[in-house]
Amino acid sequence: MLEGDLVRLRALRADDAEHHLRWRNDPEVVRWAAAGDPCFGPVTAEGLAIAFESMLRLVPLKEAVLTIEDRTDGRPIGMADYRDLDPYGGAATLGVTIGERAYWGRGHGSQALALLVDHLFGAYPLRRLELDTWSGNERALRAFTRLGFQEEGRRRQAVQLAGHYYDRVLLGLLREEWKPAPTGRA
Repeated sequence: MLEGDLVRLRALRADDAEHHLRWRNDPEVVRWAAAGDPCFGPVTAEGLAIAFESMLRLVPLKEAVLTIEDRTDGRPIGMADYRDLDPYGGAATLGVTIGERAYWGRGHGSQALALLVDHLFGAYPLRRLELDTWSGNERALRAFTRLGFQEEGRRRQAVQLAGHYYDRVLLGLLREEWKPAPTGRA
């Protein structure tokens, strides 16, 4: 378990499926979390059950989906993940989504991502971490750059949302650029 002042990251459990189903079927969550990514949004209970069965069996060495809990009451509020972890190439890809709208813009996602970055740089010989978002998600872009991620490229007009096209923005963070919290908490 990874713990900060606002959030706790823990292993995914079967009872998290009900939250994921709600988040993945909330159009606003889908819009901000994964615009243009058909793997995230709307899903049936049956489809999610199949995906969840697979997620619960992930081998943490390569990839993991974690539940973000509010530290004060233990309520699941979102998810964080890493994938494509390559200790030989020294890289991994990250993702974070706050599914509970009441927690948007309050620092919970930033802290969850910081805890995950701390963990991955501490546990593996990684040189870089990366993530992406779409150019219209300015809140996420600000949060990522505050944590030290730098824009490394764009796939122009790669995301179509409500009749408009946006760029897919790739961001990266090198180990030497990371400044962990002194207490180990973000």
